[in-house]
Amino acid sequence: MKKIIGAVLGVGILIGLVSAQRMSSLGIVYNAANKFDKSFNQRAYEGANRASMAYNIGMLEYEPSSSDKIEAGLRELSQAGMSLIVAVGFSAEPAVTKVAKEFPDTKYAILDSVPTGKNTLGLVFKEEEGSYVVGYIAGKSTATGVIGFVGGMDIDLIHKFDAGFAAGVKQACPNCTILSEYIGKDPSAWNNPSKARDIATQFVKKGADIIYAAAGGSGVGVIDYIKKTKCLKASSSVRFNANNIAAKIPKTSSYTNQCKGNTRPLFFVGVDSNQNYLGDTDANPKTMNHVLVSMEKRLDNAVFKLLKDLNTGGSWKPDLQVFGLKEEGVGFALDSYNKALISAATLEGVKSVKQDIINRKIKVPTK
Repeated sequence: MKKIIGAVLGVGILIGLVSAQRMSSLGIVYNAANKFDKSFNQRAYEGANRASMAYNIGMLEYEPSSSDKIEAGLRELSQAGMSLIVAVGFSAEPAVTKVAKEFPDTKYAILDSVPTGKNTLGLVFKEEEGSYVVGYIAGKSTATGVIGFVGGMDIDLIHKFDAGFAAGVKQACPNCTILSEYIGKDPSAWNNPSKARDIATQFVKKGADIIYAAAGGSGVGVIDYIKKTKCLKASSSVRFNANNIAAKIPKTSSYTNQCKGNTRPLFFVGVDSNQNYLGDTDANPKTMNHVLVSMEKRLDNAVFKLLKDLNTGGSWKPDLQVFGLKEEGVGFALDSYNKALISAATLEGVKSVKQDIINRKIKVPTK
């Protein structure tokens, strides 16, 4: 049973899932975004919760009110006696490294970074591989030959999304133009949807009909803009070279009213979790949806695998675990919201591209 077991005012919230039947226990410290953020935190929670239920692991969760409260959350869960604590996001790395030294008998894992210490473990992902695949889909689907990428914080991690996506687009569409811009160079870049919206607006003016945002909470700005704008209109600076999607999908009444004449639909590419449903505007998956595809970063699979290993005879190894296409750590989401948007020929191409990446016939760039 899940319940609130305590609150630290101005610091964060501790949520407990208590088990009296096992010694194993798990603590999870989220990043400063909402736990159910439809992205990074939520994915980590889903994997932890699945393992908790499967292996009867007691679980405590900590939601920091801001990034500077992550260390307090780690320390509080350590003092509560958790045997393993998982921290979500690279920004927790300094705090994990520090607290791990104070509690040498507690094990710590961090998603998206590599802490130091004999009792720490890093879980990292080949974001470039998943981004390559959705980039390939975008390249095959664009009506204008112009595709955008909005990055959050200008760091190596997001460069992997950017580089992989651009390479995938070029694999599918060698003559496509790729626009790329980052929101900022400090952590505020993850929570600036207005800046992301401004970037998306400029991209669309330049002819971009598909935009991929790897920008945390800022990505909401791109999503909202595309759903409200709905379509791109032909002009002296915007020309269409295809009508692969618009001709096949039933339109909503709001789309039909807003997008008269020579237009093409706008799409965004979801990130981290399956965000396909976020592109729906009328609660009907069969009508025009504005998410082309989502790049899934399977934090849930990584967290679940770690806990499964530790609860089925595996031993703790302070090391680095890497999850790519081969390990089902990254991928793309295909469901009722977007299956009509992606052609059978494109999906066949995706199968080939994925296998070539796994077999290392395609070397995906990271920067």
